[in-house]
Amino acid sequence: MIGTIANTLAIIVGSAVGSVAKRGLGERYQDVLFLAMGLAAVGIGINAIVTGMADSIYPVLFIASLAIGGVIGTGLDIAGRFDRFVSKRSKSKGEDEDESKVKSENNLSQGLSTAIMLFCFGALSILGPINSALNGDETYLFTNAMLDLVTSMVLASSFGFGIAFAAAVLFCWQGSIFLLANQLAPLLTTELMSEITIVGGFLVLASGLGILKVKEIPVMNLLPSIFVPPLWFAIVALVQTAGVIA
Repeated sequence: MIGTIANTLAIIVGSAVGSVAKRGLGERYQDVLFLAMGLAAVGIGINAIVTGMADSIYPVLFIASLAIGGVIGTGLDIAGRFDRFVSKRSKSKGEDEDESKVKSENNLSQGLSTAIMLFCFGALSILGPINSALNGDETYLFTNAMLDLVTSMVLASSFGFGIAFAAAVLFCWQGSIFLLANQLAPLLTTELMSEITIVGGFLVLASGLGILKVKEIPVMNLLPSIFVPPLWFAIVALVQTAGVIA
C-alpha cells in the first residue's frame, strides 16, 4: 500500500500547488490551461481506446458495457448525486452571486469527474496495486504518482483545490484492488485489462469533450460501465468451470 499512499499524497500536494498558482494567473491563462486539460483528456482517452482495442477478444463488449453502465448510472442518478455532493449549495443571497456560484460549482463538478477518470482508470492505476499486492513491486504506482502530481497541479490551477477530493476516491479505488488482488488473481488476465482500458478510455474521452464544450456528457452516469467487463469475464469463467463451454 506504500505506492497507493504515495499516489494519494501526490494528488493532494499537486492540488495544493495548483490552487495557489491559480491565484496568480489571469483569466486568459486559466482558460488556456482549461482547454489544455480538455485536449489532454481527449488524447489520453483515444490512446487508451486504440491500445485496448488492439488486444480485445470481445470487440463489442465495450458497447454493451457503456450501454448497461449508462442505464444503471442514470437509474441511480449518479451524476446528479455527485453534483449535489460537490456543490452543497446554500440559499442564494442574490441573483448575480447565485449565477457565479452555480457556474463555479458546475466547473468543480466537471473538474472532479475528469480528475477521477484520469486518476483511477488509467492502466498504471489498475495494474499498479495488482503488481504491488502480488509481487511487492511499487514501480507502477510511484510512476503513476509522478504523473498524477503534474496532472493534479494543472487541474487545480483550473478548477481549484477541490480537485484534491479525487485523492480520497483514488485511495479507495486502488486500496480495494490491492486487497482483492490475491482473490481475483486468476481473473485479472491481459484480456480483461484490455477491456477495462477501452471502457476507461471512453470515460476519459467523454470528460475531455465536456471540458472542451463539444458535448456535455454525464460521465458519472457511465461510471458503472467499468464494472461490466469484470462481471462478464467472471460469468464466462464460471460457465467454463461448469463445463458448459470449452
